[in-house]
Amino acid sequence: MTMHTEERAEQLRAGLADGLEASGQLTDPTWRKVFETVPRHPFVPEFWTLAGEGPRRVTSADPDWLDLVYTDDALATQLTDGVATSSSTAPGLMLAMLQALDVADGHRVLEIATGTGYNAALLSERLGSHQVVTVEVDPVLARLADSRLRRSGYTPLVHAGDGREGYPGRAPYDRLIATCGFSTIPAAWLEQVRPAGLIVCPLGWGTVRLVVADDGRAEGRFLPAPSYFMTVRDAGTTGTPAHPGRPEATSGRLTGLDLAAVAEDEAFRFVLSLVAPDTAFAFERAENGSVTAVELWGADGAWARAEDGKARQAGPRLLWDSVEAAHELYVEHDRPGRERFGVTVTAEGQRIWLDTPGRPVPVAAATA
Repeated sequence: MTMHTEERAEQLRAGLADGLEASGQLTDPTWRKVFETVPRHPFVPEFWTLAGEGPRRVTSADPDWLDLVYTDDALATQLTDGVATSSSTAPGLMLAMLQALDVADGHRVLEIATGTGYNAALLSERLGSHQVVTVEVDPVLARLADSRLRRSGYTPLVHAGDGREGYPGRAPYDRLIATCGFSTIPAAWLEQVRPAGLIVCPLGWGTVRLVVADDGRAEGRFLPAPSYFMTVRDAGTTGTPAHPGRPEATSGRLTGLDLAAVAEDEAFRFVLSLVAPDTAFAFERAENGSVTAVELWGADGAWARAEDGKARQAGPRLLWDSVEAAHELYVEHDRPGRERFGVTVTAEGQRIWLDTPGRPVPVAAATA
């Protein structure tokens, strides 16, 4: 990198921090200093922008590379079969999660999903590299991240493995943060985070903040902001359910649910991500922009499609039944935002609830 590049990057980092502060996203001066200190560009020498008509590959040779790096946008850094399978999270969302993590000097942190290594660098700058362990399922990405971290002056423990298993070798941890999407909180994490420790994890299309209790149970609410992460996956896979085509419906009936409410109400789609987990979602529009069809499918073979006032379903879960039940709950409780929902996790499983742990939300769990 030239001196001009480094000077320009420093200016852009300050500008990004100014913007995050002005929007109210950056409220902690300690994290502001960290964001201004840690460069993002060494971790994303190339990436794909996902806006517009299709993925555009950007490298350090492109004149707008550095400006794009220091925008508040997610940058796709790996495509598998045309699907983005690793990215650098949008700094604003990353910051919201780091501030929710509420770290203090001396805390030991386990990060799940190393990705580029940038988030591990932020944690290392804040706490010291020796306090940070980060786990990445893809061994190639783990090696790249470790190399880029070291070149940037950070030496956290980078482990290639399944983040769902955590990393017991350095447990217990004071904090755990995940930067890929989950439908259930892994039980192994509860054993590795000390009592009164925190877990911040994307769950469905939100991020939950859990406090671990003395009995190993963890409980907490969702952060209010939207949160979209690539799904936890096995190495070499995309983590995205393959579309099953048009299976023969085993259930068909009329539906009066407004398809636009399903496709366009972001707050409701968050609720849907909780009650119908491990499910992909798509919709179709007419030339005038109206929603004409909604389709859902899961890796377990569940499938549903609604159009022309009719719903067809197949597989082990009746997905459209889940959509209608979720919308009924959503309307009945005055269209609740994310912060009204919470999660209780034990070694036996997890329970989603609304407002209080005593009001559970029915979930159509995927089958193995």
